[in-house]
Order: sequence, then structure tokens, then C-alpha cells
Amino acid sequence: MNTAVLKTETRLLGREPGALFWMLGFPTLLLVILGSIPAFHDHEADLGGLRTIDVYVPVAVLLGLIVGGIQAMPQTLTGYRERGILRRMSTTPVRPSALLTAQMLVYGAAALTSALLALAVGRVAFGVALPEQPLGYLLALLLAVLAALALGAVISALSRTTKIAGALGSVVFFPAMFCAGVWIPVQVMPDTLADIVGLTPFGAASQALNQAAAGDWPGWGHLGVVAAWTVLLTAGAARWFRWE
Repeated sequence: MNTAVLKTETRLLGREPGALFWMLGFPTLLLVILGSIPAFHDHEADLGGLRTIDVYVPVAVLLGLIVGGIQAMPQTLTGYRERGILRRMSTTPVRPSALLTAQMLVYGAAALTSALLALAVGRVAFGVALPEQPLGYLLALLLAVLAALALGAVISALSRTTKIAGALGSVVFFPAMFCAGVWIPVQVMPDTLADIVGLTPFGAASQALNQAAAGDWPGWGHLGVVAAWTVLLTAGAARWFRWE
């Protein structure tokens, strides 16, 4: 990959304060708002003795990568195709694939930064314990980032214009947030609903992160679901993506 392309894409993202806010600021802001609710600091039997704010830290971690992968990256890539940038790049030594790789690295790094920020704020501001199984947590987080980027690549592949990319991203965004536990933590979902959500990439990732946060190694079933979705979505994006 051309490092100049990576540097350029990093600078361009830095000039997008709106995208940076939704990826980096919004998940942490949501965590701060929820942490300001006194009842969310009470230990709940339904949550295995955890506080509500404890279970929302993994949700905030997932939210940043969902925004970056599903909302931000597809509109950028579709905009490049719509304006003919990818077509012009195909006539130069810099291949369009270098741009796609740079985009995934930039948005992947932003997602990981958002996750670290949420973990840090949760720990410092609200006394949320750091993951007791850090390696398992990192593995689940990396798989979730890859799944979000692969899903974003599929949205880019299926969208001819930025308007379509925005609309399709919004259609996917809200179910993804639900599965991640934004409205109802996965731990308190009815068993049948939790089982269904656990078959989705972000539902499985949420359960894997919760397990690692509690000190257990993430269930291989949950990790396998996220990995399988990543492979399937990547294959779909490779099949459907067009540079022009």
C-alpha cells in the first residue's frame, strides 16, 4: 500500500469534524450522559450484580466502530467513485485498492481510538473496571472492527451515490445499534431474543466483550459468529464492488 495515500486519507479525515465527532465523541458522550443517571450506578441482580453503567461501556466501544464502518466510510468511498476519483486512480501507478486499504486502516484506527477513549472515560469517571481478560477483549474488538469495515465495504459496493450510501447505511445502522445493546443491554434481553441477536455480528461481539470484561475468555461460538460474518461480508464486497 502507498504510504502517501494513507497519509492523505488520514489528513482528509482530520478535516471532517462531523465524522470525527460521531466516531470518537458521540460514544463517549453517550456514556457520560448515561453515567450521570444515579440509578445506573446501582448494582442490579438482573445484570449479575453489575451496574448498568458497567454494561454500557462495551456498548459504547461497539458504537464507535459501527458509526465508522457503516456510516462514515461508505459515504467517503462512494463519493470517490461518484466523482470519478477511483477511475482516474486506475490509470496511475497508485491502484484504487491502495485507497480502499488506506480507508480501512484509517477508519479501523479511529474505531480503536474510540474504544480506548470509552474504556478510559468509563474507568476514570465512573469506576468501571478495565477488562479482566484483556487479550480476549482485544481479539473480540479486532474482529468486531473487521466486521464493521466489511459491512461498510458491502454498503459501498451496493451504493451508486452518496445519497444511497447514506440511506442504506441508516437502514443498517439502527438494527446494528439494537444488536449491540444500545437500547436494551444484551444481558437483560429475553433468552430467545438474545439468542437471535447473538447470531448477528455486533450482538455476538457484544456478548464476547462482556465475557472478556468479566474475566472469562470470549466464547468461541461468539467469536466464530463475528469471524464468519467478516468472511461472508468481505467476499460479498469483493464480488460486488466496482471502481467505476
